[in-house]
Amino acid sequence: MLCHALHDTAGARTLAMEDPCLRQHRAVVASTGLRVTRLAVDDHGARPDPSGRRAGAVLLTPAHQFPLGGTLAPQRRAAFVGWARTRETVVVEDDYDGEFRYDRQPAGALQGLGPEHVVYTGTASKALAPGLRLGWLVLPPRLVDPVVEAKRVFGDTQVLEQIALAEFIRSGAMDRHVRRMRQRYRRRRDALLDLLRARAPGVRARGIAAGLHVVLDLAPAGLGEDEVVARAAERSLGLMALRPFWQAPPGPGSDGVVVGYAAAPEHAYAQALAVLGDVLAAR
Repeated sequence: MLCHALHDTAGARTLAMEDPCLRQHRAVVASTGLRVTRLAVDDHGARPDPSGRRAGAVLLTPAHQFPLGGTLAPQRRAAFVGWARTRETVVVEDDYDGEFRYDRQPAGALQGLGPEHVVYTGTASKALAPGLRLGWLVLPPRLVDPVVEAKRVFGDTQVLEQIALAEFIRSGAMDRHVRRMRQRYRRRRDALLDLLRARAPGVRARGIAAGLHVVLDLAPAGLGEDEVVARAAERSLGLMALRPFWQAPPGPGSDGVVVGYAAAPEHAYAQALAVLGDVLAAR
């Protein structure tokens, strides 16, 4: 929906995206006919390199880069917003799990630096449940009408669920729920990090300051992502290989797995961690 509106109003024919990034983002963008160009990512988020500056728009996950987990550095935030002003286009900011930050104050939204040139997007999937299928957009005024029209064409969201979510937020229940879950998820993350220190000290955890997942860098421990994913599957533990999230083939030594720590029921989490320890310790 948003991609179609950008295509029609912003003159965007190419959209720059982080590499690695969410596979569904690439699929949605490609389905609209937009070309995708890559933005390299490091521990400080996406790099505003020249190839990205030639794009018609940019899609970023600044608060918690998916999947590597870095937070976009202040100077890079300013560079992307400055680029959007100069080009009279937009940066799409996907703040998919910004509610869950553990070791520092929440990162401010990129949208605050340039509301006329940043589309801020969020979702209830992480804070509540993916099955709700509810999200939101904070749009520059010039994009409101095109997005409303695209929404009319491509389908509506559930009215009752929207009303219920609005009341959940208005009453303060959403804030209380997020604070309670933040504490629970932090305990889970800490237990995961304790496990790594005890049983897989050669494995580096990335993106631990926020969110509901970490990336385990396997190369220092001499592990391959395919073998780790396969061994975990044999024990009914679901891990995601990092390789499919890359747009271009990654270089040597980039093997890793994405580990989510929110989905397991409370009673099963300790056992899931024990299995992960067995998988990482096996040789």
